[in-house]
Amino acid sequence: MSPAVKFVNVCRHFGPVRAVDGVTLDISEGEFFAMLGPSGSGKTTCLRLIAGFEQPNEGHIEIFGETAEGVPPYRRNVNTVFQDYALFPHMTVGENVAYGLMIKGVPRAEREAKARDALSMVKLARYEDRRPSQLSGGQRQRVALARALVNNPKVLLLDEPLGALDLKLREQMQEELKALQKKLGITFVFVTHDQGEALSMADRVAIFNDGKIVQVDCPADIYERPRSRFVADFVGSSNVLSPAFAAAHGGAGKWTSLRPEKVDVFPAGSSMPEGHAHADGEIRAISYQGAVTRFSVETEGLRICAEVPAEGTSFQEGDKVRLIWPKAAMVTMEDGS
Repeated sequence: MSPAVKFVNVCRHFGPVRAVDGVTLDISEGEFFAMLGPSGSGKTTCLRLIAGFEQPNEGHIEIFGETAEGVPPYRRNVNTVFQDYALFPHMTVGENVAYGLMIKGVPRAEREAKARDALSMVKLARYEDRRPSQLSGGQRQRVALARALVNNPKVLLLDEPLGALDLKLREQMQEELKALQKKLGITFVFVTHDQGEALSMADRVAIFNDGKIVQVDCPADIYERPRSRFVADFVGSSNVLSPAFAAAHGGAGKWTSLRPEKVDVFPAGSSMPEGHAHADGEIRAISYQGAVTRFSVETEGLRICAEVPAEGTSFQEGDKVRLIWPKAAMVTMEDGS
């Protein structure tokens, strides 16, 4: 079976800038796939290549086995939801949702019925007569989603659709989007620079940097087994251990990732369980973060961060401490870049 979206060595240049540089990628049918990376990493350009808003300079793109190069956006069975919603202010909610169907020549009664169904799907039943200005940000986002879904796309593209929402509403919409995707079973391709968003929603995540994909994996593997220093630093936070430090503490003599939550803080001289490593040092900074307290400890010429449950911590800056972590928590990376 053909993948929903296939990239084969795709490049997109803007003058001397290689916005997308040799990307090869398969996205499966029915998958919730996230493209994650910093600004300018190429993720949004890849989304626009799928949508047809951009054309590749090199390489090949397929959508459900059909060549996509040269095919205009309106002839692709994909729809896009943008961060800014792009709703027509002079139209009602129902007219906004039904607009694409109207352009296709769908009879009025049929498109109005389909618009009502789409609004019900995103929990906005009976909102069809309101104007966008009468809705909250979260409601406008749902309207934009309904407008895309009413066309029954085989691939739904979401370009940072939750970026304009406040934290509480964004978390709520993350749950709703994931539940909706499971219910509909269509392919979602989601672009974001928010690591938590990608990890919590996606079946697989592609990490972009400098126009290239540097890792594609399920969220747990992206977090627990980063292949490079960039991935370790960008997704969550990580202590990147040099080959010499890792080797001296029971790891491989290679660049190594050690997540802060794997490191515990004990008084100096504390005994160490079997299968663990330790380093002695001095607390240089303490940051209370609600559920956890984050310690930055200077040890053997390196700053190592540890995150421990906030309750019961009584250490102060300047205290001598012993950091202890399982040797198995040290994850070897392919490179330190």
